[in-house]
Amino acid sequence: MSSSGDILNGNGFGPGIPPGPISTVAVPRRDWLGAIASAGTLGIAPFLIFALLFLLLPTLGLVSGAFFDTHGHFTFANFALLTQPVIVNAYLISIEVSAASALLGAAAGLTIALAIGRGGLPSWIRSTALTFSGVASNFAGIPLAFAFLATLGRLGLVTVLLRTYLDFNIYRAGFNLLSFWGLTITYLYFQIPLMVLIVMPAVDGLKREWSEAAETLGASSIQFWRYIGLPVLWPTILGTLALLFANAFGAIATAYALTGSSLNIVPILLYAQIRGDVLHNENLGAALALGMIVITGGANILYIVLRVRAERWLK
Repeated sequence: MSSSGDILNGNGFGPGIPPGPISTVAVPRRDWLGAIASAGTLGIAPFLIFALLFLLLPTLGLVSGAFFDTHGHFTFANFALLTQPVIVNAYLISIEVSAASALLGAAAGLTIALAIGRGGLPSWIRSTALTFSGVASNFAGIPLAFAFLATLGRLGLVTVLLRTYLDFNIYRAGFNLLSFWGLTITYLYFQIPLMVLIVMPAVDGLKREWSEAAETLGASSIQFWRYIGLPVLWPTILGTLALLFANAFGAIATAYALTGSSLNIVPILLYAQIRGDVLHNENLGAALALGMIVITGGANILYIVLRVRAERWLK
């Protein structure tokens, strides 16, 4: 007789193992995707908190404050005050300064980007130009205003040198740093580098094969830029123009440090309304700020739309 260990039941199992399907034990598996998502959320949490406290909540406060008076009553009177000649003139001057600095900055920045991107210059010039652009595009406020006053002010270095050695007084010739064109020239210091940084990827996206093919087919350099180069770059140029406009329209530190109250632009007028002096009207300041948000927001939306369209050439 066989031992019990050698006896198999009808299902092929030994004694002690009941017939039936084999059961499996579920092994816990870690959800790596969820863990990565949680880690990513935790990583951006400081930025989200910062944006909430210093961007979203103040913006919501400005928007809501524009629709209330000093007694907390809902009103549209703050927007009616925006039709005052001094406020309308401030918006017009701000738009003109922003448009002028954006156009001049875009033209100069595009020229520089084309020179360092397609001009056959040494690589160290390109890296130096891009590094300087990254620094200069963020150099604004009081240091920038002081630099221009020390250079082109009435007693600035360039002004004194021109007057001493060339007997040419730029202020007698009509130039004034504390004026429309003085502020525009100052804004160009950070507008041009910003244009270079933004348009450079689009310039790099102009494949040399396109120009070589156009040249093989008998097209001149002017024809290449007219029919190929500029149409490809055009969405990026227009989008960057919108961004430069918004960048200049919202600048206050440079303008206030440079011109004080001698130039009536919206950021300075807004500052006068909320700083607590005799012009204090916090709700009117909120309405002014809302108008600025609408203008700069529209410019940024236009930039995003055109940027998405332009990025198809970078793939």
